[in-house]
Amino acid sequence: MGFLPKKRCRRIRGKIRAFPRDDRKQKPHLTAFIGFKAGMTHVVRDLDRPGSKMHKKEVVEAATIIETPPMIILGLVGYRETPRGLRAMRTVWADHIPRSVKRVFVKNWYKSKKRAFAKHDKNIEDPTYKAKQQAALARLRKHACAIRVLAAAQPKMCPRLKQKKAHVMEIQVNGGTIEEKVDFGFKLFETAIRVDTVFKESEMLDVIGVSKGHGFEGVIHRWGVTRLPRKTHKGLRKVACIGAWHPARVGYSVPRAGQNGFHHRVEMNKKIFRLGKSQEEDKGNGKGTTDLTDKTITPLGGFVRFGTIRNDFLMVKGTVIGHVKRILTLRKPLHISASRSSTEQIELKFIDTSTKFGHGKFQTVEEKAKFIGATKKTALKGVAAP
Repeated sequence: MGFLPKKRCRRIRGKIRAFPRDDRKQKPHLTAFIGFKAGMTHVVRDLDRPGSKMHKKEVVEAATIIETPPMIILGLVGYRETPRGLRAMRTVWADHIPRSVKRVFVKNWYKSKKRAFAKHDKNIEDPTYKAKQQAALARLRKHACAIRVLAAAQPKMCPRLKQKKAHVMEIQVNGGTIEEKVDFGFKLFETAIRVDTVFKESEMLDVIGVSKGHGFEGVIHRWGVTRLPRKTHKGLRKVACIGAWHPARVGYSVPRAGQNGFHHRVEMNKKIFRLGKSQEEDKGNGKGTTDLTDKTITPLGGFVRFGTIRNDFLMVKGTVIGHVKRILTLRKPLHISASRSSTEQIELKFIDTSTKFGHGKFQTVEEKAKFIGATKKTALKGVAAP
């Protein structure tokens, strides 16, 4: 009942409806990030969980790879407390807005007059612009009770997404006083923040996204009700009694056929297995402690329907909501789990990088070439097999 109504989500990006509780004793920090689901693999590690039968033994676990290109900080929003909740009081924008962000504010950039933020660009040339900007920040320091930064994801850095329009979201700044939060956010203007500035390895996080869509489906699969007996009149994949004669309507709690999937959902307390750098910075970002050779996280042939991981990435334990290529909102945990797994330190011994299109056994291209030997392709190129 907590997930009704089961209808199609209006937006493809998961919306953060609540941020973690603010602890002013900590330093100012961001509380969320955006990533794109790439695919899954499996890992081998030693379980460090005293009391478990598998303690200090090897376990094989599934893991999901989420590509996380750097996000650009565009501005700052201040909120004040009202009887009806938080209300935005002022937005301070950065001087230069990327074109990918300007595309968000028009339906069709090609057909538009490309006038988004034209007034803002003109105001930058005004000699009094900086003074007005500092006055707005001073007002936020004095009256705001919550500070959030405006951040834009860069899907263009993932070529297989084929998207030029950025995803813009608000990320709350937690920790420190309001003055420290404003200064922290203002220093980040027009800079690219990476995922390792928000999350750390072996931490927990919440994943917010939209589930896979299954279209219009019946009650058996949509609600998990039991089929009727074999000799039932007019079908058996139904709910037989849908209510009394009066009231003359069907209650909302009666299982009915309808839309299944493509719902907004939150998965809480997912374990971070690895925070990886881009393959340009780290040629061994897919290497475990028992691997002898360097290898990248991208499997042979690339992730199915996604391709190569070129940017920073997150490896999360288990499955994650949504289809491949779907945008995911990653948030610091709203309710920190008290289980032992939340404090467990992760050390991966092996990460499988064999092809995910079939049953592969080779972890690297060199390993495959050494086993197969010379091929027609290598012969035509004049390259000798290792």
